[in-house]
Amino acid sequence: MTSTPKHLCAVLLVASAVLVPAAQASAAPVPQPQSVTAETKAAAARAAAAPETLTTLSRFFAREGKVAVDAARPRVEGEAIPVSYLSPDFVAGKAGAPVARLEFLASRAVSSDGQQAALWTARTEAGWQVVNIATGDDEFRYAQLGAVKLPGGTVFREPQIDAWYVAEGGRVLPLDEDAERAVGAQGTSLAAYRARVTRAYGDKLPGSAYAKAGKAGGYGAGPAAQPAPAGPAGPAAAPVAGGVAGALALGAAGLIAARRSRRRRTTA
Repeated sequence: MTSTPKHLCAVLLVASAVLVPAAQASAAPVPQPQSVTAETKAAAARAAAAPETLTTLSRFFAREGKVAVDAARPRVEGEAIPVSYLSPDFVAGKAGAPVARLEFLASRAVSSDGQQAALWTARTEAGWQVVNIATGDDEFRYAQLGAVKLPGGTVFREPQIDAWYVAEGGRVLPLDEDAERAVGAQGTSLAAYRARVTRAYGDKLPGSAYAKAGKAGGYGAGPAAQPAPAGPAGPAAAPVAGGVAGALALGAAGLIAARRSRRRRTTA
């Protein structure tokens, strides 16, 4: 667990794109819903379309000079979709644990010049809020691809290697090149996948010595990340403590990043 994921997500803190590992936030974790309902989708949609969110999106899309802040005119398209990550309970071998658990809902944001971003919305102590903004459309693209490869399956991400899969009926199939390297082009059985992730992460789960040493993501221990306060540029999008994007206590590495590094090849 020392490699840096290629798929980087940007948290906008006081108009700066900074990747903050949620697992290191200092507040207590806020559990996410076990399932997505019309009510949770509506709450996520309200947070994504809130005026303060659109203001922050304008700065986000303008951060590299691609478009002027007042010309970005961001909009939210479509409904929020659930995004699941590899479940720590599954890795730990708990009986009946599903392979993945809901981490957040994603809403597609588009700017006037065609840039796209995913708004990660999650339940926090203050209610449903946008907790992260990530460039690109990975969440939506892999959801669509998974529905084609295994209709009705669960699309999920293994964040430690930035791999996307779909699981259904005891099978796990790869959706991108990182997943294909992990389980092969034809995929693997659910039991074999569990054995692989247990070998890889079984000693790095929340509460382990690895996690307590602050090595989540493969980097050294450091002070807990603190959400930035609202500044002159407006309110900041703060990471959810201990849950979103940090499910296994070894999520995305703490790097400064303004974009996901590249669009990766998907597998048909």
